[in-house]
Amino acid sequence: MKTQGTVEQQTVYATQDGALIPLEDMPDKVFAEKMMGDGVCIIPTSPQVKCPINGTVKLVADTLHAIGIVSDDGCELLIHIGIDTVKLKGNGFKVKVKTGDKVTVGDLLATVDLDFIQSQGLQTHTALILTNGNKAIPNSFGQTKAGITPVFTYT
Repeated sequence: MKTQGTVEQQTVYATQDGALIPLEDMPDKVFAEKMMGDGVCIIPTSPQVKCPINGTVKLVADTLHAIGIVSDDGCELLIHIGIDTVKLKGNGFKVKVKTGDKVTVGDLLATVDLDFIQSQGLQTHTALILTNGNKAIPNSFGQTKAGITPVFTYT
């Protein structure tokens, strides 16, 4: 609850089961150097991609590897699945939402064929990025459960 003189922190939850690592450790310079914004990275172990925050789907990339959500408080969050997965042109991805859909934490956004991505010589690291300048305050790094584990907060 917001009180006078304080700023409410919002929580972003894991999109996937896996290992949460600092964004700086992601093997992609654009994300690691925070050129797109602050956030974290998940190395996924399960194919389900779940919603990390309550809001509205703003973007589903034509190549299905990225989903943008605007949170109920106006924060913009990008879920970028894999590194260089734009090259797959949607192969290996099944997106369950469309632009304009209202979503809540834990809703299934997509399924991803992790084995297929890796068979193409690509990495499955998933970036969760605040694209409108908010600062991510990561929780402890380690194992995550999709839609359950808090991964960072922002104000």
